Amino acid sequence: MIESNRQKKIAGVLQNDLATVLQSMLRDSGQLGIIISVSKVKVTVDLSIAKVYVSVFPADKAVNVTNELNEFKSKIKHQIAQLTKHQLRKMPDLQFFNDDSLEYIESIEKAVKGTENPIENPDILPKRKKS
Repeated sequence: MIESNRQKKIAGVLQNDLATVLQSMLRDSGQLGIIISVSKVKVTVDLSIAKVYVSVFPADKAVNVTNELNEFKSKIKHQIAQLTKHQLRKMPDLQFFNDDSLEYIESIEKAVKGTENPIENPDILPKRKKS
């Protein structure tokens, strides 16, 4: 399905504002050593749901951070709604997902540089989960 210009604009606005809000929340919570970035935002056709893909470093804390974001999504939604109140009529519901594409690319690079060849033996690399 091709995204409309409206969906792209709303996704861009949400991505910028979410990055600012999430980084300030992380700074205020006192969790040092964690970097979070909003890699992609997809908005549904009816503009009711926004799927937010976040990339977390270090990768071993990504699942915990994503779960915490989903717990606090009403608070995050309220803060984003305050920032975008002159741009959006209705704030879409937020759903947070872990973006593991960087880890997947790194595992491919390690496999290619190593002695094992993932082309000859595809069982080396784990299967990607579709979300």
